[in-house]
Amino acid sequence: MYFLLFIFLCQFNYFEYIKGYDTPSDEGGSISLEWQIKEEFISQENPIKFFEIYRSEKQDTLFENVGFVLSQYNYYEDKGLKDNKEYYYQIWAIRERDTLKSEIIGPIIARPQWFNKNRLNVLVITIILFVVFLYYIEKARKGEKLFVRKISGLDAIDDAVGRATEMGRPILFSFGLGFITDVVTIAALSILSKIAKKAAEYGTRLIIPNYDPIVMTAAQETVKEAYLEAGRPDLYKEGDITYLTSDQFGYAAGCDGIIMREKPGAIFWQGYFFAESLILAETGHAVGAIQIAGTTAITQLPFFIAACDYTLIGEEMFAASCYLKPEPQMLGSLKGEDFLKAIILIILVISVGIATLSVLFKNIEPIYQFIKNIFTVL
Repeated sequence: MYFLLFIFLCQFNYFEYIKGYDTPSDEGGSISLEWQIKEEFISQENPIKFFEIYRSEKQDTLFENVGFVLSQYNYYEDKGLKDNKEYYYQIWAIRERDTLKSEIIGPIIARPQWFNKNRLNVLVITIILFVVFLYYIEKARKGEKLFVRKISGLDAIDDAVGRATEMGRPILFSFGLGFITDVVTIAALSILSKIAKKAAEYGTRLIIPNYDPIVMTAAQETVKEAYLEAGRPDLYKEGDITYLTSDQFGYAAGCDGIIMREKPGAIFWQGYFFAESLILAETGHAVGAIQIAGTTAITQLPFFIAACDYTLIGEEMFAASCYLKPEPQMLGSLKGEDFLKAIILIILVISVGIATLSVLFKNIEPIYQFIKNIFTVL
């Protein structure tokens, strides 16, 4: 009798081991399972086709099939579970002629983790960023001269305003079709402040047609403050900063009409533009205005480059506030960003080289995988 009981128990012990645990470094709702079939139950005559995973909330109730994996895998991650709730599992090895069932394991509870070890690389990179920024900000505070490359479009602001003044023509500034929530619009406000202050000093009229009423209000306050700083609040005219329309081509037509009537000597296209960019820039070119454009819209940059005298490309707009009015915090941040971009570019070049060599020479592949893991965020 004991011998038969021993055989009965052993015939169900097909697995070397089976374990389940709360998935590490996750946000909860997940349980991981691992198992291994004993060697004597792996055969070519009756091979394992796949493994089925069964789950239940109680050990003595019916188990539900929640998934499967192919025979070459011995790991499964059960997702979409409720946290702090007990679950039981059983693994079925489906073979050609029969099925091998594991013992029931549990209870296993899923919980969210405080720290994701898979993103340790992000923490390290963040610390490096923080240290580099602090280093350059401290250097700027001490008065050390930090090199910032020349941005021709920003250097030409004084010349453009001066030319419009000499010609006796007004200046036109446009934010494009951006809203106040767009970062590029905030950057354009910094450029507008510089232009408005210079226009106040020269006594030149500044016209700003707007696509969005909130941007119009921000522009009015920016220009008013610039005129006060220049000591010429009497020259400020709120009527020159107007709202046109929120229709794309209606706005373009309105700007073109103002350009043809007023014939400005200098035009600044600073903001986010769409299909109307070439229409606006060509109209400005037709009246002989000096034009300085700036946008982060990659698809519109070719048109501005072709039709305008100067063009601020992408991040040059974001650097405008620091470039036009250097302050230690902003200058240090700008230098820190440039330094890190250079480091990332060098790492990319080296990584491409190592990736190429790892295909040709297999002994280099571990180095490539190491570098790849550093910049992989799970």
